[in-house]
Amino acid sequence: MDALSFSKLTAELPIGKSTPQAIYVHCSGIQNTQLLEFINRILSALKQSSFSWDVAKFSKHSFQFSVLAYPDFDTEAYPELKTSLFVDLNKKHHRINDYSKSDNPPILHRKELMVAATYPQYDEFTLITQEGELAGLYENTRAIGFKLGWQATIAKAGYELVDGRLFRASALFELEEKKIDRHKTAIVRHGLSTPMKFMYNKGYLNGQYSVFDYGCGLGDDLAELHANGIDASGWDPNFRPDAELYNADIVNLGFVLNVIEDVPERIEALHKAFELADKILIVACMLISETKLAQMTQYKDGVITSRNTFQKYYFQSELQLFIEDSLDKTAISVGPGIFIVFKDELEEQFYLSAKLKRKTHWQSLNKAPSKTEKLNLLIEQQYELIERFWNMTLELGRLPTADEFAEFAHIIEHFGSAKKLLNLIMDDDRKAQFDQAKASRKEDYLVYFALALFSKRKTYSSMPEAQKRDIKSLFISVLAGQDEAKEWLFAIADYDLLNAAIEQARVNIPSIHNVGHSLLIQSKFINELPLILRIYIGAAAMMYGDWNEADVVKIHVTSGKVTFMVYDDFIQNPIPRIMERVKVKLAEQDIDYFDYVNEEKRPPLLNKHELMAESDEHYKDQKRLDEKLIKLGVVSGAGEQHMSAVEFIEKLSSTTMTLNGYRISHF
Repeated sequence: MDALSFSKLTAELPIGKSTPQAIYVHCSGIQNTQLLEFINRILSALKQSSFSWDVAKFSKHSFQFSVLAYPDFDTEAYPELKTSLFVDLNKKHHRINDYSKSDNPPILHRKELMVAATYPQYDEFTLITQEGELAGLYENTRAIGFKLGWQATIAKAGYELVDGRLFRASALFELEEKKIDRHKTAIVRHGLSTPMKFMYNKGYLNGQYSVFDYGCGLGDDLAELHANGIDASGWDPNFRPDAELYNADIVNLGFVLNVIEDVPERIEALHKAFELADKILIVACMLISETKLAQMTQYKDGVITSRNTFQKYYFQSELQLFIEDSLDKTAISVGPGIFIVFKDELEEQFYLSAKLKRKTHWQSLNKAPSKTEKLNLLIEQQYELIERFWNMTLELGRLPTADEFAEFAHIIEHFGSAKKLLNLIMDDDRKAQFDQAKASRKEDYLVYFALALFSKRKTYSSMPEAQKRDIKSLFISVLAGQDEAKEWLFAIADYDLLNAAIEQARVNIPSIHNVGHSLLIQSKFINELPLILRIYIGAAAMMYGDWNEADVVKIHVTSGKVTFMVYDDFIQNPIPRIMERVKVKLAEQDIDYFDYVNEEKRPPLLNKHELMAESDEHYKDQKRLDEKLIKLGVVSGAGEQHMSAVEFIEKLSSTTMTLNGYRISHF
C-alpha cells in the first residue's frame, strides 16, 4: 500500500474520532478491511505480531500510524494508555512507548466516536461523553489529554469521578447504620445546578418566587440565588442540619433521591419536600444506561460506588412513575432526569397554557375617523385607549373584564360598557380579525385539553377565573371542550388528515416539505401550525420536554414520529451544524437520542432560508448564500439535504471558494 492509498482509505472510514492531525478507530471498526490487513502485515514485518492493541491512530497528513493498547477500553469511562507502537512508513522507523508505570499517561475520551452504533457499549460510551459535555469538561482540549490535566479539569469544574461517572448529590438523613457514607456525595460545584437553570430560563427566578433547597449540600445554589437577590434558604442533614425547614413557592429536590438507599425513606423525602412547596416542586435525579448499570455492584435497588456511597440511578420513565405514584400528582418532564410537580393547580395551568399560547402580531385596523359627528370625534379623541382595548380583545379572543384591562373604568366613563364600544368600532375588517382571534384561542384550548387527555392529567377541581371566562366563551363548558379535543386527539392517527394539514402548513409556514413523508419547521412556528399538527407535536413533547429547547422540528407523517433537532447557534450561523437529535416514537412511547459531540462530523443544515420568514433579519443574505451553493454544485438542490460536514467542506473546497459569513469568495 502506498501513501496515497493509505490517505484515501483513512479518509473514507465511516467511523472514527477525528482531530486536526489524526483519526482514531477502535479495532472493531476496521475488521475485514484493507487497513487492518495492512497493519497486520506491518506488525508482522516488524516482528510485533503479538503486540496487543485496541485503537488505531491514522495520521491525516503523513504516511504514519500507531496502534494503542487500552486494556480497559470497555470497562473504564476514560481509559489510560498502557503501551503504544508508532510506525513512520516514510522513514521506515518504529517506536514503542510504555506508559504502564507513568503517573501521567494519556487519557482517552469520546469512545463512542471510535466504534459503530452496534457496538455493545455504544450507548454507555455516549452517555459518558454527554456527562462530560454538560459539565463543560471538553472546552479546553489541550488540558485534558493526560491524566493529571484531566483530573485537574474535573476538580476545577466542581465534579468528581466515581466509578466512571461524574456526579454531585446531597444526603437527606443520617443513618443509624453507618455502612453508607452519604456525606461524601455532596461535591463542590460552581454556578446553578441543572434544575435551577431550568427555573431561571422559565422566569421563576425573577425575584417574585421564594426558593427552598431541600438537601442543599454545600449550598452552591443558595449562594448563587442570594447573590442575585432571590429569597432562598436550604437544609441538608450533613452540611446544614440545624437549618430551619421553611415553606417556599419553589422547592428544589435536586440529585437527592439518588443517594437514599431505603425506598420508604426515599418516598418520605419526596413527600416532605412536596409538603414544603407552596407552588412547585422540581425533582432531578441521575440517569444511567442498562449496560453501565449491569457492570456495577448492586445494593438494594441501586449500586454501591467505589467511594462507599449509595446511588440509585433511574431511567426517565421509571423516575416519572416513582414521583407520580408517590405523590399522586402529574410529573411533567422538562429534561433528562428532571421533572416538575405543581402543588398549585392554577400555576400548573398557567405554565401549560402559556407554553401553548400563540404569539400573534395583529395589524392595526384603526382608521382615521371622520370629524363630522360628535361620536366620531370621541373615537378620535380616545384613539389610543380604543387601540389598547382592541388589542386586549384580540389577545383574549373575547371581551376583557375589569380585572383584565387596567383602563376598564375609562371605557365605562366614555362609552358606557365594553360591549357598546366593541359594537361601535366593529366593521367587516375588525369582525374578520375578531373571528380569527376567537378561533385561534379555541384551538389553543383544544390543544391544551387534548394533551391533558394524552398525558392522563387529572381534571382540575378549580381553575383561574380568566380560563373560566375563556371556556364559557369558546365551549360553553369544560366537558364540551374535552369532548371536542378527544376527537382531535384520535385524529392524529389518521394519515390523510395529517397529510392534508402538512399541505396546508407548507403553504402558510416557512418549511421544508418532503412530499408524502415529512415536514421540517422552526420550533418557533409550532403554535402557528394547523390544530392536528400542534397536538401531534405536543404529544411527542410529553416525552421530549420543552419543544422551545429545539431549533428545528421534523414531523414524520407516515411513521408516527417527531424529531427535535438542536443546532450550534442556529440564528446567527448561516450553515449551522446539528448538535443533538431526539426522535420520539409515539406508537412505542419511546425516544432515540443522538448526540453529535464530534464537531467535524456534525451534519450541516443546508437551504436554511426555506425555514426562515422573509421578515427575518438575515433572510435575504441566507437565501442568496443558499442559491449560490446550489449554483456552484456544492448543494444538489432545494429542500432537505443529507450531507456530512466533511463532504460539504470537500465540495466547497473543490470549487476553490471559501465561506465567510453569508458570503462566498475565492481562496
